[in-house]
Amino acid sequence: MAARRGSAPKLGDVLLVTGAESFLADRAVRSAIAAVSKGTDEVEVTDLDAAALDVGVFAELTGPSLFATERVLVVRALENLPAEMAPHLIEYAGASSDDVLVVLVHSGGQKGKGVLDKLRKASVNEVVATAPKTWELPQFVAGEIRLHGGTVDEGAASALVDAVGHDLRALAGACSQLVSDSGGQAVTTALIGQYFGGRAEVTSFAVADAAIAGRTEPALEQLRWALDCGVAPVLVTSAMAGGLRGLAKYSSAPSGMREADLAREVGVPPWKLKQLKQQSRGWTPGGLAAAIKAVAQADADVKGASGDAGYALERMLLKVTASHGRR
Repeated sequence: MAARRGSAPKLGDVLLVTGAESFLADRAVRSAIAAVSKGTDEVEVTDLDAAALDVGVFAELTGPSLFATERVLVVRALENLPAEMAPHLIEYAGASSDDVLVVLVHSGGQKGKGVLDKLRKASVNEVVATAPKTWELPQFVAGEIRLHGGTVDEGAASALVDAVGHDLRALAGACSQLVSDSGGQAVTTALIGQYFGGRAEVTSFAVADAAIAGRTEPALEQLRWALDCGVAPVLVTSAMAGGLRGLAKYSSAPSGMREADLAREVGVPPWKLKQLKQQSRGWTPGGLAAAIKAVAQADADVKGASGDAGYALERMLLKVTASHGRR
């Protein structure tokens, strides 16, 4: 689970978000932005990869803005921070700007640990995004349903985990949909069976596996079957996002790592590395970037930006499979 050290983030803070659970890390970033923006559009938000930082860019993004008096800078993949930037970042953490919130996201593993240790010594606030243990997942479900204003008993929470699987993003999406469609009533095992019927994990991940393998027709067939079975569109985009994210981490990991270290770096159990190795064949950095962008667009579409979720998912699959093998 995400654990916070220190008070709620505010302008002038440096917030460190660490851990391999990307869903909880993303939520921590969104919460931090919401805490300082307070529902307005007056806060200027910049979101970039640490590899793109240099002294000039960092100084510009943490200095006074021509367009807003208050700013949030989100720096992702802190483990990829250029070595020459580390002293400047550490120095900034000890004397941060009053009108800027800097959020530093590290995805876990040993890479960049020296920078993390120095940031912690500078007494920055930290949110640790750690995935709950398998037996804690029903508690996670209950918490998500309460977050959306619903109620659920322990048996129903466990039934949702059995139906959807262990992916937190998929579980959170399922909780949101169930509360929205429950009409103010408790989320029950019967309602979960109506929506997911124990088939969601199989079907959504089958769609993702076929698409990531570049197999267009099987992916579309699996999608149609999944939707006919009542699988929520958000579970399909979640499975796609999780699969591509893991593949991107695997493809960018340093070569020659031991299996246990590689699994920690990628954020997956060791048994999944063989599958990622097979899936990585035929994917290039450009193709992965295009596929991830397509999934992000589809995720927004199925959550309300588009009136036809099925069409949005089909378009996503066509773009993902077309990106397979792209140079």
